[in-house]
Amino acid sequence: MSLKVVVLACVAVVALCDKVPVHIPHPPVYAPRPYHAPEPAYHAPEPAYHAPEPAYHTPEPAYHAPEHHEHEYPDVPPKYNYNYGVADGYSGANFGHSESRDGYKTEGSYTVDLPDGRKQTVKYVDNGDGYVAEVSYEGEAHYPEYKPTYKPTYKPAPPAYA
Repeated sequence: MSLKVVVLACVAVVALCDKVPVHIPHPPVYAPRPYHAPEPAYHAPEPAYHAPEPAYHTPEPAYHAPEHHEHEYPDVPPKYNYNYGVADGYSGANFGHSESRDGYKTEGSYTVDLPDGRKQTVKYVDNGDGYVAEVSYEGEAHYPEYKPTYKPTYKPAPPAYA
């Protein structure tokens, strides 16, 4: 019986010794290390190159700058007449313009066929004190009746048979 007690005691000792002892470690303490800048390891060398003196002399320019001349305009007052007209049957464009000028007096007129069937005429005069225009219309304005070309139609979806 004493052998059984000794074996039981040995098993108990082995069972208790088999566990790793539990130690609670202390939390780590982080302290920044002081920073010391390293000494520079590179030292700039003294320049060994010296620029040579130029062996040439700046030449004198071989050209001369052009002389600037102001344009001279005549001191006479302007005087002109012009007119033009366009009548294109294919596009329907029909317009014209005429103008005459003698010094500060300018007068003229222009006409244009408007899309509504009327003819617009503008007669203008400028005596040097401002533009004065007289606008007139010839004919009656015609607007065609609106007829929509799109006619919506409803077509129900074809029946779906299973």
